[in-house]
Amino acid sequence: MADIEAARKAFERYDLNGDGQITAAEYKSVMAQLGDPYVTEPVAQAVINAHDANGDGLLTFDEFWAAQNKDGEKTG
Repeated sequence: MADIEAARKAFERYDLNGDGQITAAEYKSVMAQLGDPYVTEPVAQAVINAHDANGDGLLTFDEFWAAQNKDGEKTG
């Protein structure tokens, strides 16, 4: 299981405008800052869509947290 405080910090790093949602543009921008310039906006949207529980095309902290725990269960 992921650490919720670490997850909150990671989420806040991606939520550039602080509105509580990660957009594809925000995800793409942060990935570029982290050294991955190959993540395009459509790729970022696909990553978000894979974890977007309500289908709005955005990632909330609850969805982000659920994805962290789901990924942890697969590997741990």
